[in-house]
Amino acid sequence: SIGIMLGLKMSLLSSVYVATFWYLHFLDKTVWNNHSYLFGILAFLFAVTQSNRFASVDGLLNPKIRNAHVPLWNYTLLRAQIFVVYFVAGLKKIDKDWISGYSVDQLAKHTVFGPFKTFLSEDEINVYIVHCGGLLIDLSLGFLLFFDKTRIFGLIVSTTFNTMNALIFRIGMFPYTMLCTQLIFCDMDWPRKLFRVLTSFRGRTAVCATQCQPSTHCIYPQDYVKSESSSTQKEHIDSSLPTSSTWKHKLASMFTVIFIALQIFLPYSHGITKGYNTWTEGLYGYSWDMMIQSWSGRHIQITYHDQTTGQTGYLDPLAWGGYRGRWFTHADMIKQYAHCIADNLRNYNLHNVSVYFDIWLSLNNRFRQRFIDPRIDIVQAKWHPLESTTWLLPLLVDLSDWRTKLYEIEASFDNDTYTNIVFLADFPGLWLENYVQPDFDNTTLTVLAGTVVVEFVDEGNNVTLAPNQSVKITADAFHKVHTVSNTPSCYMYVYVNSTRQAFMKRYMQFEEDYNKSSSFNETLQKYHKDPNLPHYQQMLAERQAASKEVQKTFLELLQSFFTSKYYNYKSSLYMSIEILYTLATNQSLYEEANETSLVDTRNEDMGATSKELDAVSENHVGSQ
Repeated sequence: SIGIMLGLKMSLLSSVYVATFWYLHFLDKTVWNNHSYLFGILAFLFAVTQSNRFASVDGLLNPKIRNAHVPLWNYTLLRAQIFVVYFVAGLKKIDKDWISGYSVDQLAKHTVFGPFKTFLSEDEINVYIVHCGGLLIDLSLGFLLFFDKTRIFGLIVSTTFNTMNALIFRIGMFPYTMLCTQLIFCDMDWPRKLFRVLTSFRGRTAVCATQCQPSTHCIYPQDYVKSESSSTQKEHIDSSLPTSSTWKHKLASMFTVIFIALQIFLPYSHGITKGYNTWTEGLYGYSWDMMIQSWSGRHIQITYHDQTTGQTGYLDPLAWGGYRGRWFTHADMIKQYAHCIADNLRNYNLHNVSVYFDIWLSLNNRFRQRFIDPRIDIVQAKWHPLESTTWLLPLLVDLSDWRTKLYEIEASFDNDTYTNIVFLADFPGLWLENYVQPDFDNTTLTVLAGTVVVEFVDEGNNVTLAPNQSVKITADAFHKVHTVSNTPSCYMYVYVNSTRQAFMKRYMQFEEDYNKSSSFNETLQKYHKDPNLPHYQQMLAERQAASKEVQKTFLELLQSFFTSKYYNYKSSLYMSIEILYTLATNQSLYEEANETSLVDTRNEDMGATSKELDAVSENHVGSQ
């Protein structure tokens, strides 16, 4: 990276960087996204283009390439790649969910949209600024940057757009990369002009600002070669400068056309790579469908069954690499994870294992529904990259219009901070086993569509519910919801957290006493017997910090932004040092226990509806 930055041995070091970059990313698909794909492509373009001709160490060491002309196809590749990023992303946003404002409906709450809130509501900002504005910017920005007459306006739009992205999202270097690459659309000699201005006060021109010299990689008109040969720059002129295309030029042109065609084709290749299609089409890594699909409401239950002994149990969904994000939305990764689980279970004398996944997800604020068929053994299930995956359950698109009604129901509970609502949809013939935690002793289940049978396991009785009918759910107990209608069922849980409600009532009294008291110690003394006192203190500190954050000026917010970036890069530096130390010594700076003991993180449940899985051993294996 340092060599590329300095322009030192560009072709060699860029090739090394490309090889190691893609090797590391192919090792773990869960971290592969559009941004990393773009970085790998740009590094590849550095390796195959003449990117070291200006202001580079290579140019200082080799006068033959210093300030030499660069063939136009080099610029064409870079410009086309950045154009594709914007334009294809815009084409992908011509989607009903995006245009309707469902894809990223929470962005309007961000402080970066504060100026728009003076004349627009959050809903209007969400639809017109975030979604429609994002669509128009992506579709038009490549054209605005390409044409001379609109380039200034395009640079303003691009700078504003990518700066806002840097403030809103934690997506690494991507917005800064796009800020830098927008300059590739400007006149090719703008850096040289800038250096002339910056060095003019010294009385002599910088080396990188001197006149360009011709290159055999370019094609020149006959008149240019004659005039250059008779000029004062004769010592730099090669009489054999090409005036017509050679096989090298034709090969470069062919490569340029093929590369651009490939970049246009790949985002729409999902008709071939059907195995990677789920509720969305194509691989996320090169589709440029950023932010279009928002997954939420994750609930994962993994069950194993030993065919030999008949033993059945649950697994921590985060065991053996499951903590890595995004695997649960990709069929190929689920298949790989099933084999990973089966291989690891052999260490516990479970040699003939079936693995079943029950994954519930919501796409763009639809009902939470099953993603794959929980009755299928994924270890034995077939998956092929060129064939559709049969064990995936379809997205219930016919229920998409329910989202307006769901928003209305949620809005009716907005003022009740102790109530949580979860909307679910299930397929005929399937059932959900659920556990309600003791804190939620006022829980009801209401059917919105279809017919369900609620089985209370401990009580041994069943209740049949039709649309608009409800039943109270017993806390600290299991129940099952069977879909018995011929069409998918839709129902909702309404939870009231009475424990939280009582806690907040007590906390509000604590905060009131704190504000009235002459000293903090006086308040602490009054509540010293309350077991929740440490939680009161923590919540008070968090609220005070949040209040200060809201009251910050623009300069203070800017300082906070750069401070967070500083610690981000500082952490990256420490991790790089850790990697180099590990490679050199084959030992980690951290305790090996961090590697052997898996993180005991709770499964993100369906609000309060997640079934509490059986307590498993430290190796995440338990019996039912």
